[in-house]
Amino acid sequence: MSDASLSQSGSLPQAEWGAVMSMALCVAMLIASEFMPVSLLTPMATGLGASEGQTGQAISISGLFAVGASLLITTAAGRLNRKSVLVGLTGLMLLSLVMVAMAQGFVVLMIARAILGICIGGFWALATAVIMRLVPEGAVPRALSLMYGGQAIAAAFAAPLGSYLGDIIGWRGVFWALTPIVAINLIWHMIALPSLPARGRQNLGTLIAVIRRRHFARGIVAAMLSWGGAFTMFTYLRPYLEQVTRADIPTLSILLLVLGCAGFVGTWASGRFIGDHVAPKLKLPALTMGTVTLGLVFTGASPTVTGSLLFIWGAMNTVMSVIFMTWMSRNVDDAPEEGGSLMVAAIQASILLGAVLGGVLLDGWSITVTFAGSVILSATAVVLIGNGQRMLKPGLEKQ
Repeated sequence: MSDASLSQSGSLPQAEWGAVMSMALCVAMLIASEFMPVSLLTPMATGLGASEGQTGQAISISGLFAVGASLLITTAAGRLNRKSVLVGLTGLMLLSLVMVAMAQGFVVLMIARAILGICIGGFWALATAVIMRLVPEGAVPRALSLMYGGQAIAAAFAAPLGSYLGDIIGWRGVFWALTPIVAINLIWHMIALPSLPARGRQNLGTLIAVIRRRHFARGIVAAMLSWGGAFTMFTYLRPYLEQVTRADIPTLSILLLVLGCAGFVGTWASGRFIGDHVAPKLKLPALTMGTVTLGLVFTGASPTVTGSLLFIWGAMNTVMSVIFMTWMSRNVDDAPEEGGSLMVAAIQASILLGAVLGGVLLDGWSITVTFAGSVILSATAVVLIGNGQRMLKPGLEKQ
């Protein structure tokens, strides 16, 4: 079915909406696969004979390769049909999960996570452009909401289910449980996705020109500090809950579920308060999440207080994505694909930054020092952003 097979009313044949749902399932599996080690960090470290800090690098290595893939995917894919590229990326995700489940050592785990990073960066760099080709212009918001619904579901349930099931079937069993779902998703891609011929290669020179814009470069650095602060804390949340909150497996699963479900609240709220004036709100995520992390350092012994703070953190984590993506769409509107690729790369780089820094601080000092590092990164982001005016393109400074 061609890109142009649309009805006059704006509705689509089932095949296209089936493709959107297939993309949503892929998003859910990518998020679940990427962050499952967070809820299984301790048993994975024990099973692989590594420290928790080393095993946490399973997050950072996927982020590293996602950065490269997000910037190079369109150039590397050349004139390949984008359907073939998405099918190939999903196949690599399946391979990564099998390798993790079978890993007997740290090196194999890192290779598997590197492969997953390629999937993550490549998929997110292409996702929005593909969605825009699957539906008519008026249906794009609905299609995007369906796709990002997969992210919200995975963020809400992957960590607590991983923690709960890991105690029953072991951490390897959790990764094996994901493989049939990804295999079904792979087949669904083959059936539902229409042919998506390449429309030209991304110009690396344009990427460089966009990042050289001062307002955009400042915003990218602010985003990296904001996400870096978040993931310095989030990657090592399980050791914190075990060591400071003294949470057993059921309590741990409940706390992670609270954290994940807060994302739905953040998604609902973000669209209602961002409005036209996004600049002053750019510092809100780092300010709120940094304050919550600081609060956890002093009040973490109480599961009730910890759960309340994690709910605030989880909601703001979702809001952060909406705020920065709204900023990007309004301030790089003449080069949205290039801006989107750079934003994906920046977010993945921040995941790398946070996981590496947090692992070093955890292994070298303590979980308290790890959380202090998160607070420092968040505070730096707040200072850099200020009132947000320097992150606006010329002509929008009064926004």
